[in-house]
Amino acid sequence: MAKKRVMVVDDALFMRNMLRGILEANGFEVVAEAADGAEAVVTYRDVRPDIVTLDIIMPVKNGIEALREIMAIDPHARVVICSAVGQESLVQKAQSFGARDFILKPFNPDRVKEIIKKVSEG
Repeated sequence: MAKKRVMVVDDALFMRNMLRGILEANGFEVVAEAADGAEAVVTYRDVRPDIVTLDIIMPVKNGIEALREIMAIDPHARVVICSAVGQESLVQKAQSFGARDFILKPFNPDRVKEIIKKVSEG
């Protein structure tokens, strides 16, 4: 079975690196990264990954705006929101726009694996 292709979107390089490490250790292929929502939309269009992890709070274009644009490009996109504690209302808003699930920061590797696996299969 081919590895699921993931795009990691976060304005913090160390967060992207942390997620990349967790994903690759669990058999996923990170095919692209983006540092803001605008870059995420363009990269999604070019790369068409199987799954996107998308930070909510980012410069240029936030995760909610990027999510809406990605879902407009591909209504079947599998997007998982990454958020810190206290962003529940933003997570609910993201889910109303089509996000499949969310991962809480700081990342718990087992939880990341569980959610990405579930979203990739569902």
